[in-house]
Amino acid sequence: MNEYQIVSVISLIGFLILALGALRTHRLDLRRTLIMAGAWVAIFGIAVLFVDAIS
Repeated sequence: MNEYQIVSVISLIGFLILALGALRTHRLDLRRTLIMAGAWVAIFGIAVLFVDAIS
């Protein structure tokens, strides 16, 4: 992993934290929050794999 990929992964983690914070403000129940958080983790995971495949 080079320095550009590390920056990309760190920024994606930051975006994930922002997305989870936004979900938390809607005061959804725990089950619904976990489902939506899992979807976000999957989206960001796919993005990381895509960036890794390009490099």
